[in-house]
Amino acid sequence: MADRAELGPIDYIVVELPDDTTTLIDHMITEIAGLMAAGTMRVLDLVAISVDADGAVDVTEVETVEDPRLADFVTSLAEILALEDVENIATAVTPGRSAIVIVWEYLCARPFATLAQTSGSQIIAQGRIPTGAVVAALTTELPG
Repeated sequence: MADRAELGPIDYIVVELPDDTTTLIDHMITEIAGLMAAGTMRVLDLVAISVDADGAVDVTEVETVEDPRLADFVTSLAEILALEDVENIATAVTPGRSAIVIVWEYLCARPFATLAQTSGSQIIAQGRIPTGAVVAALTTELPG
């Protein structure tokens, strides 16, 4: 694993899956593999969470998922998420459904982040603006 000065921004996404689905959908796997091959991102952790109708949580690390298409992901995983993180994320999953949690590094932003760190600057905050908020801001008409 690279040291802090050599990492790009790291983020996570939780994707709740359709009913009766417990793993990444084919086209999702294809897209993630393409982003990794292009050097845009690197998957650091990949976890499947299932919540039964009674709220019981089952967590599966990608290493135990038997899908050969995920083999390239397994070699780069660092198990970033702690049990407490997974438990907190599981509260957002609808009972009776499953979700996939992906932690990834934005390799495309790594050069800037590295330059900032090595120049003596510090990245002191990072955030995520929800997509819905951006869409709403872009579609709101300005008073005219």
